[in-house]
Amino acid sequence: MSDVQHTPDAAVVDALLPELAELVVEAVNLDMPASEIEPDTPLYRDGLGLDSIDILEIALVVSKRYGLQIKAGDADNAKVFASLRALAGHIVTHRTA
Repeated sequence: MSDVQHTPDAAVVDALLPELAELVVEAVNLDMPASEIEPDTPLYRDGLGLDSIDILEIALVVSKRYGLQIKAGDADNAKVFASLRALAGHIVTHRTA
């Protein structure tokens, strides 16, 4: 098995965005409808205003739902949680469920 990273299919990522937005809203009790989360808005700080605890909560829900590992302190986490679209791309590339 190779460690080659594949670029996720944009259509598959786009199809996952509404479901993922709902998960984010539920995981951190966000005070806005999932439909108002723009896919490219930063999740952390200035974007949606999430903090590290919120990101941890999202990582737990995503790990359970999609069967992938997101480890605290991973160097790639800044990229993975950069936006809803970035998170969806990571899920599409790495999920097992």
